[in-house]
Amino acid sequence: MMIIWRHDGPVNRMEIEAGLEKKVAAPTVLSFLNRLEAKGFVRVEKIGKVNWYTPLVEEEAYLQRESKNILQKLYRNSLKNFVAALYDGDALTQQDMEELADFLEKKGQGIAGKEAEKVQRDTET
Repeated sequence: MMIIWRHDGPVNRMEIEAGLEKKVAAPTVLSFLNRLEAKGFVRVEKIGKVNWYTPLVEEEAYLQRESKNILQKLYRNSLKNFVAALYDGDALTQQDMEELADFLEKKGQGIAGKEAEKVQRDTET
């Protein structure tokens, strides 16, 4: 999907293969593209003998959906289990943990602010 999003317009299988970091067999790429189409992530248009793929979902929405799927399937829907796996596997540096703590603190402030606004609206009505 990253390769498809990077193109300004439709992209074909050969262009996708050229954008991959490592060599992948054409049937594997086609199988993946078929799954993306079946899930409604891309539209396929056949022009001559070539299929052209266009994204139907924005990158942000796709990443959110797939992140939730990974969290559910691999970590029993537990963010704590996910972070613990990264930490135990030495995938997190001290800087990573500090960035995550800052991110969570900012998100927490945003949530607290929204909850305070809701309480204020509720008391005014």
